[in-house]
Amino acid sequence: MKLSKIDLSNLVAIAHTDGYLQLLLDRGEELELLEIPAPVQAFEGLQQLNEIVAETPELPYVEAPIAMLPVSSSMANAVGYCSDEQVLQVEFHNGAIYEYSGVEAETWEDLQSAESVGQFFNQEIKGRYECDRLDYI
Repeated sequence: MKLSKIDLSNLVAIAHTDGYLQLLLDRGEELELLEIPAPVQAFEGLQQLNEIVAETPELPYVEAPIAMLPVSSSMANAVGYCSDEQVLQVEFHNGAIYEYSGVEAETWEDLQSAESVGQFFNQEIKGRYECDRLDYI
């Protein structure tokens, strides 16, 4: 059996007709209908899975990690920013990730466009914002 990770977060509806599994996906501005050759058992399996998920107790909310962008720097591997929380994350070459609070969107934009990420970081961020080291399991 071959297993694959499938992102179904945009799945709106499923159906099965004439040997095809039909998936209705929300693509933002439009809906897309995908038809995949599949036996009716595939549709029935998805219905059973939906019932199981509906009966499963809700898991506690876990905040999604900030998407990190790789950078070409002698100081860091990647940087990421959450505009809603005004949080900047920096992953250093040693693997440590630090989170800086209260970083304005303009500062994030300036960091991304800086000729030297390390130099900008040292001059404009380091020591100016409250920071915490993140420990991921």
